[in-house]
Amino acid sequence: MTAKGVPQSKPETTSLSAPLDPSNGGDSERIRKPGDYKSGVKPVWCPGCGHYGALSAFYKAVAACGVDPKDLVIISGIGCSGRFSHFVKGYGFHVLHGRVLPVCQGIAASTKGLLVCGISGDGDALAIGGGHVPHAARRNPNMVYIVLDNSIYGLTKGQFSPTTRERTKTSTSPFGVTEGCLDPLSLFLGYNASFVARGFSANSKQLSEMLAEAIRHPGFAVVHVLSPCVTFAKHQTYDSLSERIRLLPEDFDPSNKVAAFRYAQDQEALYTGIFYRELRPTLQDHHNRAIDEARHDPSAGDFEKLLDSYV
Repeated sequence: MTAKGVPQSKPETTSLSAPLDPSNGGDSERIRKPGDYKSGVKPVWCPGCGHYGALSAFYKAVAACGVDPKDLVIISGIGCSGRFSHFVKGYGFHVLHGRVLPVCQGIAASTKGLLVCGISGDGDALAIGGGHVPHAARRNPNMVYIVLDNSIYGLTKGQFSPTTRERTKTSTSPFGVTEGCLDPLSLFLGYNASFVARGFSANSKQLSEMLAEAIRHPGFAVVHVLSPCVTFAKHQTYDSLSERIRLLPEDFDPSNKVAAFRYAQDQEALYTGIFYRELRPTLQDHHNRAIDEARHDPSAGDFEKLLDSYV
């Protein structure tokens, strides 16, 4: 099996950041299938919820990458998206509201050989948990962060969220939302996440391929998923999204951040695809370097010298 960045078949490897290659890694003893990752817990989202498409795409992505369920960690927050970890076979942790990223970073930094995936909704990621995003991006931990954006607080019956458009009427804005909405892609790009992508839960093929690329990416990979809420978000439906969604041009260069911003901020179309990708040292790489330096320091372990340093 190969988790995000670490081939288990090579335990002597120092780096935690080697990209995942299912053709030269993964579980060579068997071919994984999407069904291998179903926990047996039946999803309880509303019929037609966009999260079903995202869950299906996730199953396909981890199968394509040959991830062993015992090496898969799913951390989910509060909200409809929080149920995600219950439906996936692996190690699941349903954490406090907005605290997905701190838990993911702790696991990713302290444990080798695991694929660490964080799942948040638009409220969990950009409201109560929004302060954690820029720091995760700058640390570049080896993990995948999936943001299921339905532009509403669905679990609590339809309050407007950070991504609900201005003037939208909801249960907490009967005269229309008076606040401007956040632009998730521009935030992730501005925070300098090393991998930024956007998909649509109704396009399972594109989304599963995108998630597989995020899994293979060494570093902080953010995938923003447009996932309609059919019960409360009447302002963001499958039809209204389908009318605006466009694929990024075939010649788009994901290393061009200026172009990424331009397509992310288009006022007419909602582009999907991989907007930005950059290879740079991960949090684990920096930790490994510090450990190696300490091991080669002749004074390491000198207790007397340590005590003298405080005098």
